[in-house]
Parts: sequence; structure tokens; C-alpha cells
Amino acid sequence: MSTFDGIPAAAPVFYAELEQNNNREWWLAHAAVYQESVKGPLQALLAQLEPRFGPGKIFRPNRDIRFSQDKSPYKTAQGAFASYQEGVGYYLQISADGLLVGGGYHSHSPAQLVRYRNSVDAGSTGEQLQHIVDATAAAGFAIEGEKLKTVPRGFPKDHPRAELLKHKSLSASIPVGEPDWLGSPEAENQIGALWEQLRPLVDWVSRHAAP
Repeated sequence: MSTFDGIPAAAPVFYAELEQNNNREWWLAHAAVYQESVKGPLQALLAQLEPRFGPGKIFRPNRDIRFSQDKSPYKTAQGAFASYQEGVGYYLQISADGLLVGGGYHSHSPAQLVRYRNSVDAGSTGEQLQHIVDATAAAGFAIEGEKLKTVPRGFPKDHPRAELLKHKSLSASIPVGEPDWLGSPEAENQIGALWEQLRPLVDWVSRHAAP
């Protein structure tokens, strides 16, 4: 595995051009750019961050178009995920807009959802999560996730943590763009620092709503 030297400026450019040329012919003609400027650097980055955040994986660049009216074959962003538990961990993405960093959980089996809701409902664990979410939002992260429109059955509509109970998944992200450090080895430290800010959220899910 090569040493991580940063995410090249060519990576966002690659996706800006892909948005205008989303076809197999263009992709094959630029496959070397994808490997050298996107996939290779992300693999090296994940390898260096693995001791702190868990094994990383890079998502497939191909879209699943079987049931989509949009037949564009490729994703216009490259996502990657580092995790010690299935579906719970740390995320980053490169697109034409630059870098986006996030974390949380996206899987929600019925059993996991029951554990999550019971932990949100309980006084101590629920208040702890509310504090984590409030602090994460105050740090500039957007609180996201799949949500119900109303509080789920079995819980009072005026529950003090009604908004958290509506969540079926819970994550946070922040768009970073293309800062000066993105193309240098310093990107490892900067991304690691952002993931550390999300560690309380990831750890809470790992303890109280594990898959």
C-alpha cells in the first residue's frame, strides 16, 4: 500500500467532468485518472486511518440502475466508509464539490431500531445522545438520517426527544470543499480530526444501538 500524499485537485475535476459525460466510453478513457487521483489516494488514506477508526472500504463507482429511470452508469461521487461494526462508522466522499466528511449509522434492522428507540426513550442514554447531537450540530455538522414524519407508535407525541425518536438512521456530515490541505499529507490529520468530533455519536450507537 502506497503512502498517502493527499487527495489531488484532479479528483474533483474528474467528477465535474463525469457529470457532463456519464457514459462507459468516457469512463474507460479516464480510468487511469480515477485510479490515480481518486481510488488510490482514498485506499492509502483509509489504510493509515484504520488503527484509529477501523477497516475501511471504498464503495463501488457503478450505480445500480436496475430499477431507476436514470440509466447513468456511474456515481458522481466516490464514497468510503471506516467501521468496526456493520453500518456504524465514519464516512467521507469526494465529488465535484470537493470533500464531505460524516459519520453515524445507516443500517436499521428491526431489532436495531428497537434498541435505538428504547435507548433514546431511556432518561440517561437518551439525554446523553441529545447532548451529543446538540454539540455535533453546534460544531457545524448537519444532523441527517432517514426519519418518520411523526413520533413512532408507543411513544408520547410530546416526548422530550421526539425528533430523535423519529430517526430510523442517524448521521452527521459537514462539507469541507477543497481546502489548501486537501492535496497534501495533512489531509489525514484534518480528516482524522473531523472524524474524532463524530466519535461520540458513533460510540453511542455502537454501545446502545448496535446492528
